[in-house]
Amino acid sequence: MATIATPPADDTPRFAELFTPKLWTVLREGYALRHLRADAVAGLTVAIVALPLSMALAIASGARPDQGLYTAIVGGFLVSLLGGSRFQIGGPAGAFIVLVSATLAQHGMDGLILATFLSGLMLAAIGLLRLGTFVKFVPYPVTVGFTAGIAVIIFASQIREVLGLALDREPGELVEKLIVLWQARASLSPAATWVAAATVAVILVLRAWRPHWPGMLIAVGAAAAATALLDLEVQTIGSKFGGIPAGLPVPSLPDLSLDKIMAVMPSAVSFALLGAIESLLSAVVADGMTGRRHRANCELLAQGAANVGSALFGGFCVTGTIARTATNIRSGAHGPVAGMLHALFLLLFMLVAAPLAVHVPLAALAGVLAVVAWNMVERPAIAVLLRSGWGEAIVLGTTFLLTVFLGVTQAIVVGFALGGVLFIHRASRSTAVAADIARIGRDQADSSHPRGAYDERTMADPDVVVYRITGALFFGAAASIGSVLERIHDRHKALIVDFSAVPFLDSTGANMIEGLARKLRRRGVGLWLTGASRGVRRVFLTHGLRKPLVRYAAGVEGALAAFRAGGTAAKAR
Repeated sequence: MATIATPPADDTPRFAELFTPKLWTVLREGYALRHLRADAVAGLTVAIVALPLSMALAIASGARPDQGLYTAIVGGFLVSLLGGSRFQIGGPAGAFIVLVSATLAQHGMDGLILATFLSGLMLAAIGLLRLGTFVKFVPYPVTVGFTAGIAVIIFASQIREVLGLALDREPGELVEKLIVLWQARASLSPAATWVAAATVAVILVLRAWRPHWPGMLIAVGAAAAATALLDLEVQTIGSKFGGIPAGLPVPSLPDLSLDKIMAVMPSAVSFALLGAIESLLSAVVADGMTGRRHRANCELLAQGAANVGSALFGGFCVTGTIARTATNIRSGAHGPVAGMLHALFLLLFMLVAAPLAVHVPLAALAGVLAVVAWNMVERPAIAVLLRSGWGEAIVLGTTFLLTVFLGVTQAIVVGFALGGVLFIHRASRSTAVAADIARIGRDQADSSHPRGAYDERTMADPDVVVYRITGALFFGAAASIGSVLERIHDRHKALIVDFSAVPFLDSTGANMIEGLARKLRRRGVGLWLTGASRGVRRVFLTHGLRKPLVRYAAGVEGALAAFRAGGTAAKAR
């Protein structure tokens, strides 16, 4: 196959660099027949995994199984076509089960589709505004905790189907759900339980014995065959949903009335927030497996387009899926064409095998999701975080508990806030100030200054006190550093503060220095700021730290020399 090449322009705008899809990058590098073969094999493998999983996730969310397929086909195709990750596979995800089911219960199917549509617009806007870079700042304990919480919710949502319980209504809250399930224990169906257990067993055995075989599809297919041949009394896709259509529906816009938009807006915001985090987390995992780098803002723009497209075809939330993306990579995918082919293979399966889906038992799909939930819990990561310290353990545990008992959005927000507080606490403790540097002997001089830089008169000068700040001077450390700097006596004529080891200064730190300068000026003490980088000095000047309030010097030696030459506070006045 011919190579597609485009010479790079020297004046390529930054916008184009940020939003060029990885598909175009791969084609520009040269796309040969061997690459197409690799992508076809990987796409078929992922489609085989995604076929039962997409239906199971849709049913667990309260939607129809065909809507899960619409989401995987339309959303998955657009994610790969437009995305900023080379190997990302888009589709329905377990993390959305709680949000989707809650939106369905509150606003109905029309409300769910509208919320998906609006979340797509929000994701596209986040990408265009280049805010995707900030999503990666979600702390690791938050992602591990909320993923484990989602796993518990997914498993709890499948207990009904695994046991074949007859319920008029299944609550969404975990505690209430477990109470209702226990009350319905008399309706347990042994056939459904055996089907679910056999499905799990087949998946686990094939994973250990033949790891490259599509265990989930084989297990679901065997369960469907057994249900049809043995006439098992279990609920199937046919008995509950009447089967699935053999093709995609005609696209249509959701209800865009203002009242409906305002009603579903909170759900749309939650979809967009979780979708951004999930998709970029999946892209980061793919980068770690391949050594590649994704384009965060381009990926969010593609996720936005995918959610809009999914909503137009009657689907629901699309995001990057870690397990299917990892399967794509392990199957030897070369680039985004594999994800596009995965969507086309799913469409082909839907066209050909739709009549057979009526025999698929819901208990088998529940068994699939039970395995998925178990795999979602990152047990080694949890063990490491629990050993890392009390801070990580609190963030992890809080995020997990809030996810299970309150909500995914609240869990992420609170977990992020706790992670930020933990970082601020640790960063403030890493910022230090060393006093009386000018009185230190030559043999103890700071390694950042030339040895012997201070002469004997400097070492014993009672009029000068020198402080050296090490670390970021920000709002978390400003109060403690300020209290140290203010402990000079009126007998000193000059205070020199060395900022050569300060990489960052925020407005709180600058305001603290400005307040210190005014206090020292009233006491007749001159303030010299030395070693400040260009960025730090710019913040100082913005906050009014200019002559005669303060004086600047390149280093401590320069400030000392200027002081002796007459740069005292008296002269400044």
